[in-house]
Amino acid sequence: MNRTPFQKLVFERRSVRRFLDKTVSRDTVLACLDAARLAPSATNVQPWRFIVIDDPKVKDAFSAEVFSGIYSQTRFAAAAPVLVLILSRPDVFANRIGKQLQRIAFHLIDIGIGGEHLVLAAQEAGLGTCWIGWFNPRRARRFFKIPRAYQPVAIIALGYHEKTEPRDKKRKALDEIAWFNKFEG
Repeated sequence: MNRTPFQKLVFERRSVRRFLDKTVSRDTVLACLDAARLAPSATNVQPWRFIVIDDPKVKDAFSAEVFSGIYSQTRFAAAAPVLVLILSRPDVFANRIGKQLQRIAFHLIDIGIGGEHLVLAAQEAGLGTCWIGWFNPRRARRFFKIPRAYQPVAIIALGYHEKTEPRDKKRKALDEIAWFNKFEG
């Protein structure tokens, strides 16, 4: 199948759980963050904030806090050269009032879009990522003394990895998930 460069990028992106012990330059991390910064958001609130953890001592101490106990199955992320803690700063109107009226947490949708921009930029730069939602957000908040106005939402493990041959992803067929002009579920 002929794929466009973007389709190839999406096809080849994987959740990486084994990282090489190789430093990721801050310029590369900043390029990934810049892609996230350019993501759309509800009423252009841009609720995302990022704490980049690339100092090995800080990363080890942080990982010991947030990937322990019931969260220990994600401790593999501690081996990534970089962890990016994604915070959300919900806006009063777009997110709090919108959530009450629509029952949709728009800020989390926005975080998803921004985070996906980040992981696709990382993929393009030859890096692997793993989006992690299973961590202790209370300990993350305490570790960095994050004010209540910000909500720890996700961690993205980021680094170089051994390349593997892309293979088809197990996904539902399009006709199972998308319909034109009617609902067929």
